[in-house]
Amino acid sequence: MKILVGLSGGVDSAVAAYLLKEQGHEVVCAFMRNWDAFANQDILGNPTNQADICPQEEDYNDAKKVADQLGLQLLRVDFVKEYWDDVFSVFLEETRRGRTPNPDILCNRHIKFDAFFDFARKQGIDWVATGHYARVDHSEPRAKMLKGLDHSKDQSYFLVQMPQKALNQTLFPLGEITKAEVRRIAKEQNFPIATKKDSTGICFIGERHFREFLHNYIPKQPGDIIDIDTRKVVGQHHGVMFYTIGQRKGLGIGGSEGPWFVVAKDNECNRLYVAAKDDNPWLFSDACVVDRVNWLIEPISEPLKCSAKFRYRQKDHAVTITRNNDTIFVEFDQPIASVTEGQEAVFYVDDQCIGGGRIDQVTYQGQRSIDVIRGVR
Repeated sequence: MKILVGLSGGVDSAVAAYLLKEQGHEVVCAFMRNWDAFANQDILGNPTNQADICPQEEDYNDAKKVADQLGLQLLRVDFVKEYWDDVFSVFLEETRRGRTPNPDILCNRHIKFDAFFDFARKQGIDWVATGHYARVDHSEPRAKMLKGLDHSKDQSYFLVQMPQKALNQTLFPLGEITKAEVRRIAKEQNFPIATKKDSTGICFIGERHFREFLHNYIPKQPGDIIDIDTRKVVGQHHGVMFYTIGQRKGLGIGGSEGPWFVVAKDNECNRLYVAAKDDNPWLFSDACVVDRVNWLIEPISEPLKCSAKFRYRQKDHAVTITRNNDTIFVEFDQPIASVTEGQEAVFYVDDQCIGGGRIDQVTYQGQRSIDVIRGVR
């Protein structure tokens, strides 16, 4: 087959390209440029100069070295506008609302498996491949998404919003092997990036502090941090949108009562609620409503017992999901800590990823968690 591989400059995509070539496929590579540090502006209209923070050119040079070593063509494609419109703008809007969005999931949905997929078609290439740790079963007309065999690296969580048409024509060569095996192959092939560190965080943020980066686009709105058990003010926050449920670090709260965890964000009243200890009941919820659902199977018509992840690297939790038109009601078998509005709920039956969507509302005993905290009965 003729396959377009997204070559990022990292070790995973490099080994993916190598494996596909070794299998006898006709491989073409492409490097995606998604962020323009000089063109993007902060809230004052000033360019945010982050060339030293998100070194895309270094990544491109690494990708070029690998492509040259493998004797493969490397294309460059610019998705800066698409990334701004479909990923970063949505990320900012959700953050302003006090939610905790996942831009990596948005990027996979709109850029890697939509814009990039269309780019492949324009090059006359039907198949796309990336270095994600997941598997696709192409044995039936409707492809199935499966967890990667290396469950410690499985990335199906980030791929849940893939359009079905893209899943049907996508390969994940690393889905059947472990990260240790990927590193071994890279070293055996003497790839210049064999020992390169895995990228962490979000490309447009790079190594900068997350909160400081967001201050470029969202003004600070200081307010009170409140102990939810005593209702006493225990500190000051920079703006509730800059924190996430379950967050422990960066709260600036002293005393011997802690450690402290964020348990609620009241965006309307600009209050951040915290609780002491990681077993505090206020951290837990028992259900949630999920919208923006993408099904990777035929949409369910009856309640289904399955498992769910509510953030990456979280263990699977037993749940029952019930479809309600375009949303899903998710009931937890046991209360779960730190379920966060704006994050993704991803559902599995055994190793198959069946779909997921954005957590729109978190509830406890039938009430919105924030209403319970405000004292609404």
